[in-house]
Amino acid sequence: MQLQQLAYFVAVADARHFTRAAEASHVSQPSLSQQIRALERELGAELFHRSRAGTTLTDAGQALLPLARRILADADSARRAVAETVQLRRGRVRFGAPPSLCASLVPEVLRAYRARHPGVDLHLTEGGSRDLVRDLEAGELDLALVIAPDPAPWAALAVTPLLHEDLVLVAAEPLPRRRARITDLRGRGLVMFREGYDVRETTLAACRAAGFEPSYAVEGGEMDAVLAAVRAGLGPAVVPGMVAASSGLPAAPFTAPGLGRTIALAHGRDLPLGRAAAAFRSALLAHLADADRAGALPPGTRLPAFDRTASVGR
Repeated sequence: MQLQQLAYFVAVADARHFTRAAEASHVSQPSLSQQIRALERELGAELFHRSRAGTTLTDAGQALLPLARRILADADSARRAVAETVQLRRGRVRFGAPPSLCASLVPEVLRAYRARHPGVDLHLTEGGSRDLVRDLEAGELDLALVIAPDPAPWAALAVTPLLHEDLVLVAAEPLPRRRARITDLRGRGLVMFREGYDVRETTLAACRAAGFEPSYAVEGGEMDAVLAAVRAGLGPAVVPGMVAASSGLPAAPFTAPGLGRTIALAHGRDLPLGRAAAAFRSALLAHLADADRAGALPPGTRLPAFDRTASVGR
């Protein structure tokens, strides 16, 4: 089994068409088909259903596809690791973070790293923690900031807690109290994030622990849409402290024990970080340590990384 054969197999699976896959792979269609047939002979199973209507994966092809993607990702990581120099003149970092952190913490870290290693390619993926964990486990990301419970449930990942971030209540009009209570949300139409946002799950859990189900004025938004709906006066929302600090909206933290989340750095446990990714990890940790010493941590965050006196999601 050759890497090139697996690459052709993935290309056909993605394109669902041999000719289009050959064009995308910059190879003739007969050559690509020959390599696919050789792979099928070696595996002893057909990988595609071929018909005039199109090309679809067989059961064997569906079983092979995620493994082939992981093998190709690992091979690409190996090539890049060998190509990197001690001075990190080349390399690549595939980094992921949730939208709230992409708009607050991440840009400063990217700027500092880029200034020190301008030859390293930076690839940023924005997504929810569930999606980022899936990409890490598939080998499609080197590192990611994720929102992690304690203990982290992902056996395939190494997870380092970094910061505890408060969740706060924001509204279009000044709030009546400096500190909000979970019970203040009872009966109010909230602006609520779509499913997949950890803030949504934390808010729902807190409301249910207080004995009520929240109601929604607007439901299903991304970060920018939620803030816009709050500004339009559609209702209040629970958002990360760093987002609230830059939103310009009136905000109030919750009374003790409060609402919060743990921001952690995660990477694959069994796949060593390449030099560029390891340097990025060091740059991120150094940035937070410097900010802590200078009293300049992002608003709504604090060290030590995990406050054991209050559980995330309460």
